[in-house]
Amino acid sequence: MKKLHIILILISLLVIIVLFNAFYIVDERQQMIITQFGKPVGEAIKDAGLHIKVPFIQKVHYFDKRILEWDGDAKQIPTSDKRYIWLDTFSRWQIVDPLKFYETTRYEGNAHSKLDDIISGITRDVISSNRLLEIVKSSNREMTFTSEYSDSKLADVIKEKIINGRQAIADSIFVLSKVKVAEYGIRLIDVRIKRLNYNQEVQSKVFERMISERNKIAEKYLSEGKGDSSEILGKTQRELDQIQSEAYQKAQEIKGKADALAINIYANAYNKDPEFYEFLKTLETYEKTIDNKNTIIMTTDSDYYKFLKKME
Repeated sequence: MKKLHIILILISLLVIIVLFNAFYIVDERQQMIITQFGKPVGEAIKDAGLHIKVPFIQKVHYFDKRILEWDGDAKQIPTSDKRYIWLDTFSRWQIVDPLKFYETTRYEGNAHSKLDDIISGITRDVISSNRLLEIVKSSNREMTFTSEYSDSKLADVIKEKIINGRQAIADSIFVLSKVKVAEYGIRLIDVRIKRLNYNQEVQSKVFERMISERNKIAEKYLSEGKGDSSEILGKTQRELDQIQSEAYQKAQEIKGKADALAINIYANAYNKDPEFYEFLKTLETYEKTIDNKNTIIMTTDSDYYKFLKKME
């Protein structure tokens, strides 16, 4: 009985292992193919759910059903007008034929290498046959320039007409690449230019030109500012001179009137008592001329001391 129980347990375990290996689950994000001894068997399975296969002999290979991203490395490419630029592109793709994808690439890592070779090669060919301006601009839309750039060479360059434009070039790369990647069971959704830049040698010259342009603009603003400052200071000085002139004139008028009034008062006082007026003026003279620092030598019969003589 013990041996029978052991045999039943072993058989049950074997059945469980077989069933576990026979059934497999495909979720909504996946699609798969079955291989038998390394060769594909049947069609690709894209429906989610529980499926069955021959245990141990057949193997399930899963592939992503979602939209995937390819991001290439930036590459240096010359344009038709001999401008060397760094171009960085990216793309979105999807596995639509798992069987063909497995037969040609096997894994997503290999698919990325295929995409890199195809898209990068086509991108180089397309970019090399177009001018730099075609890659930068997408339309012939009129551009408005500030007064700083109205007379610059940049305005003349931008006025050049484009034939294709950046979007048309990206679409051309997409169309040519789409046909080639379809051979691997891949559907290319789009190709876009992510970044465009000059190489380091040209970039330094571009930066120098930008700095030079900005310095010219700064000098223009400084010159205009100095001109406005001189005009404001000149206007202020003229207003100040006018105010001071008017104030001086008014002060002189007031002073003249005060002097006339004082002279009138002095004249009236002198007319009323000339001797007293003369006495006061003489005392003022004494106060201004006699001190302990100066010495005055004169005769005793001088009129300077006549009032002192009267006191004797």
